[in-house]
Amino acid sequence: MERGERILAAAGELLLAWGYRRVTIDEIARRAKVGKGTVYLHWKTKESLLLAVVLSSKTRSLRRQLERMRADPLEILPSRTARGYYRDFLCDPVLRAMHTDDSDILGRLNERAATELSDLVGESHRALHRHLEILREHGLLRDDTDPAHQQYALVAVITGFFMSEVLLADRAPGNPDVRTDILVHTIRTTLETPASSAASATALATAAAPGIIALYERLEQLSAREIRRRCVTDSQPGGNER
Repeated sequence: MERGERILAAAGELLLAWGYRRVTIDEIARRAKVGKGTVYLHWKTKESLLLAVVLSSKTRSLRRQLERMRADPLEILPSRTARGYYRDFLCDPVLRAMHTDDSDILGRLNERAATELSDLVGESHRALHRHLEILREHGLLRDDTDPAHQQYALVAVITGFFMSEVLLADRAPGNPDVRTDILVHTIRTTLETPASSAASATALATAAAPGIIALYERLEQLSAREIRRRCVTDSQPGGNER
């Protein structure tokens, strides 16, 4: 593992174990087996490093989404995309903390991410909007509802399922697969057309997939660029944030 990646991994482990407030650059350096100055060779501040941890988790999930879409064009359907992202959420503690606004772990990171990553968030919003438009153009999404309302409904449903993992934990079906199936059914019946489950769906999805995949490839590139922007590999050691 490259030194910068080792530092990022150590920061992620400590963020989950201790929470934002307790993590220090000294402890990150100790966990990564590097000097404190070496951490500052790669990352400007503790906050910048830990924001990169959050962004890296989102980017890994985006890459998995792209892999699923490339392997099976039906993965562009909102119900299938939501299923993959929900499973990523269940398996990734950083995503879970982020989407449930776990302040014990993230501290002020969600607030800072909303400010510092606003351009990336805006690009993600536009990509999803265009994603739904392409599905409508190919007859895979209902056209009797305003596209903006469909996007809101999709995000609201997924967000609700994320938050329910915390708020309704004692009343939710005990098996994550059951909850995933409920999510898929809800989105499919709310947004998708009968064609999305018919034999012709694969042909329609195959035609629509390249344009949708291109949207998320661009988003992946922008996310990777944002992570790199937070690196300072050629600067001098410095900083004293603890």
